[in-house]
Amino acid sequence: MRIRFGYVSHALSLYEATPAKTMTFARYQKLDPDTQVQELERITERNLQNTIRNLHFNVAHELPLYRFSSSIAPLATHDEVPWDYITPFQSLYEEIGSIVRRHRLRTSFHPNQFTLFTSDKPHVTANAVKDLEYHYAMLQAMDLHEESHINIHVGGAYGDKEKAVARFHENLKQLPEPIKKQLTLENDDKTYTTTETLEVCEKEAIPMMFDYHHYMANHTEEESLETLLPRFFKTWDHMPVPPKIHISSPKNEKEYRSHAGSVDLDFIRPLLKELKSQGEPVDFMIEAKDKDHAVLKLIEDIAGIRGAKRVAGGEIEY
Repeated sequence: MRIRFGYVSHALSLYEATPAKTMTFARYQKLDPDTQVQELERITERNLQNTIRNLHFNVAHELPLYRFSSSIAPLATHDEVPWDYITPFQSLYEEIGSIVRRHRLRTSFHPNQFTLFTSDKPHVTANAVKDLEYHYAMLQAMDLHEESHINIHVGGAYGDKEKAVARFHENLKQLPEPIKKQLTLENDDKTYTTTETLEVCEKEAIPMMFDYHHYMANHTEEESLETLLPRFFKTWDHMPVPPKIHISSPKNEKEYRSHAGSVDLDFIRPLLKELKSQGEPVDFMIEAKDKDHAVLKLIEDIAGIRGAKRVAGGEIEY
């Protein structure tokens, strides 16, 4: 079994390299009209430059997975802030895409929890479509729109999961097909279990993003890794990349759903054991708070297991 690793958006090892500087609408309104767009462009340019710095960090450490920040272009989807977040930065977007393709990195986006398709309110669905169009537009500018994925959750249950799931399938029809092709769906830590998410994925032919920490926080006795993982793998059968798993561990017993700074090897041992028995390659996106520090530590920890061998900076055979 091969495991490849990555982290989310910001290598903490780099000096002032966050790709997620933002601006609130309140601050935007206080600016002089002549400088409003200038400030948005300044922040966006810096975020794109820092994205490039983070990608170079990945290349230097042979980490093949990277998740772009969803906050690259502030207020890009705000109804009262119409501005062009693509054209002025085309060369930077192209540079990002070139780095990703040249070094065969696997990239993705993960919009926030408000991007959902289960609501009975039309404006919520319209906002979800608009948000996904924003992410897809950036991928198009990078020329990564046919390879990078955009990960979302099924959404809220609103007191009736059956009706909410039915709305998901209906509301998803509003999403342009090219964007839908790049979607993945993730299981929740409170609402939709792995089985429930799999059922939606299987019906829509959308790959599932399996979050192990969420599974541990929200599963039934019938939901064993032995039965779930083969179905999870199957949702990726039509894709040219390995299945992807989100990895984190609880902050503590009281704050079980919160992410710890690093990943507790003992917490994920049952998953590693079952994945080894499956024998299929997988990719791990580390969601721990310590980001690059956490992923490099976890790689060392897993490499120390008997039978595991580190074959590259961010790749292990086990």
